[in-house]
Amino acid sequence: MKNIILLILCLVSLNLNAQDLIKTNDGDIKIHPILHGTLAIEYQNLTIYVDPYGGAKGFKGLNDADLILITDIHGDHLNKNTLNELNTKNSYFIVPEAVAQQMNGIDNAEIEILNNDKSTSFQGIDITAVPMYNLPVDEESRHPKGRGNGYLLNIADKVIYISGDTEDIPEMRALKNIDIAFVCMNLPYTMSIDQASDAILEFKPAIVYPFHFRGQGGLADVEEFKSIVNSENKDIEVRLRNWYPSN
Repeated sequence: MKNIILLILCLVSLNLNAQDLIKTNDGDIKIHPILHGTLAIEYQNLTIYVDPYGGAKGFKGLNDADLILITDIHGDHLNKNTLNELNTKNSYFIVPEAVAQQMNGIDNAEIEILNNDKSTSFQGIDITAVPMYNLPVDEESRHPKGRGNGYLLNIADKVIYISGDTEDIPEMRALKNIDIAFVCMNLPYTMSIDQASDAILEFKPAIVYPFHFRGQGGLADVEEFKSIVNSENKDIEVRLRNWYPSN
């Protein structure tokens, strides 16, 4: 009995197979928070990985990716060690040009370059690359405008927004009809919880997942983020999940 309990605790600590179900007009979307800015999405027979990072152990129990989206060149987004641990030989990659230039040595079925404001489709899912960048826009920016991508995914009747590493830029604030948003908040790289909550209150996604919230000072206070958002708008569902299972 003791060994069974220890096994259960171990599985929980690794965040294995954790998932949320989002109902659509054509089946469920399964959301798997994995680590930091890394997640997996399952829909029908399709498996999508976003920014695989942290090693293959985080993907245990999931199918190999049919589609892999990468947002930027930094190691917590384009992580070659993790990609080389995973079986990606049949995976279709959609990446910005700066990432494509660094994809040498990664097995893949195909790499499609998709830059800001361009769209494509994959197995019935419409995908649009949207800007992600730091403010002010200058040469010293950690995330210059045009290098990396956020993504909009149209799956059945749902629109999913993945922010990438961004501040509360006008392009994010102008988003409309977002059902599910994954929004970063880690200083000094992206946003504070005040910036992120202010942006969320402007574009009003139905569901928001704070993710990518480990910064120089540790983990951002996502409970406070939730409190700020819901004090102004109780209709926005803030989902707090275990993005840092080893902490």
